[in-house]
Amino acid sequence: MSTVELSIASPDLSVQAMIDLAKRYLEAAKAPATRKAYASDMSDYGSFCARIGQPIFAPGGEVLALYIADLARRGRKPSTIARRVAAIATEYHSAGYRESPASSFLVREVMTGMKRILGTAQDRKSPLMPDDLARIVAACPERLIGLRDASIVLLGFSLGARRAALASIEVSDLELAEQGLLVNIRRDKEDQEQHGRKVPVAFSAHRETCGIRALAAWLEAANIKNGPLFRAVDRHGNVSSRALEPGSIARILKKAARRSGMPEAEVAKLGGHSLRAGMATSAAAFGGANEREIAAITGHRSREVKRYIRDANLFRASAAGKLGL
Repeated sequence: MSTVELSIASPDLSVQAMIDLAKRYLEAAKAPATRKAYASDMSDYGSFCARIGQPIFAPGGEVLALYIADLARRGRKPSTIARRVAAIATEYHSAGYRESPASSFLVREVMTGMKRILGTAQDRKSPLMPDDLARIVAACPERLIGLRDASIVLLGFSLGARRAALASIEVSDLELAEQGLLVNIRRDKEDQEQHGRKVPVAFSAHRETCGIRALAAWLEAANIKNGPLFRAVDRHGNVSSRALEPGSIARILKKAARRSGMPEAEVAKLGGHSLRAGMATSAAAFGGANEREIAAITGHRSREVKRYIRDANLFRASAAGKLGL
């Protein structure tokens, strides 16, 4: 995927330094994961254009409208299609075009019709609730990989963190306090400018489900004194020096859930988001936490928190639940 180019050339070293710095800022305008996704999207669009014999930068919206239809035919979700259209629009602007086909009347109408037919409900992963969480942690083996998995599950739940934020935590981000642990989330999806936020994790009343104690056991066993908290462990018990990839969080959670005997149909509904969703839903359902309190921990936007509170209140507000059956 191309980027906007700075074409100014100057023999003045101070000017060149500013140009180089501006290029760095251009590169940092989008998160690495976003750039990677957009590059993949453009590669797919390029293959489609080649297949139908059309240039990538075709005028009008006809080619993009056909691509949207092809994506829907291939079973892509509306959210995925919308992201690919956004990637194509960005590429057009990066290439110097004032307008992209994404803004054309034809493409906007095709997108509207596609959403009407396919629906826009998100295929969200199931929240991991406290009872299942406890069973999963209890089934983690008392060896290095089990200590790591229990620590990821418990700390991930306590923080309500996104996968990328959880995977990027380092020892230097931890601050032990009398009441528990302060974790500095340096960068998050909603905090690309890295303002950061400190999230408190309290000691649990039950040792077996205490995220702080689980983390301490993992760090001691793995002899981790600095650098990334969560790392890969090979079959010989060797601990990597590099942080886990965010995508590993979901795989680790699923594997841990299988160890606990959770039915495969339920395991399939789990993902990296399940820890975050479970924390928010449980805080609302069992702790009576309000919107502001949940958002302070998870970093959610207001409208997202409202969804968790609404889900937590479904059974509480149900008339059928008051029948005494």
